[in-house]
Amino acid sequence: MKKQAEEVKGQVLQTIATLLTTAFGLIAALAWNDAIKALILELVPQQDGTTGLFIYAIIITVIAVVATILIGRAIAKPAVQEVRIVE
Repeated sequence: MKKQAEEVKGQVLQTIATLLTTAFGLIAALAWNDAIKALILELVPQQDGTTGLFIYAIIITVIAVVATILIGRAIAKPAVQEVRIVE
C-alpha cells in the first residue's frame, strides 16, 4: 500500500512538473510570437494592415515545418551502441 502511495505521489509530481514546463514554454512562445510579429510589421510596409501578418504567418509556418522535420529526424536516429570485443 505504501509503495502504491509513493508511485502515485511520484506520478503527481511528474505531472505537475510537466504542466509547469509546458506553461513556461507556452509563455515563451507567446513572447516570441509578439516580438517576431512586431519586427515583421515594422519591416514590411503595410498597405491594409494584413500584408505583414501574412508574411509573418508564412515565415512561422516554414520555421515550424523545418523544426518538425529536424526533430523527427533526430528522434528517428537509432541510438549508437558501444560494441566491445572480448577476447
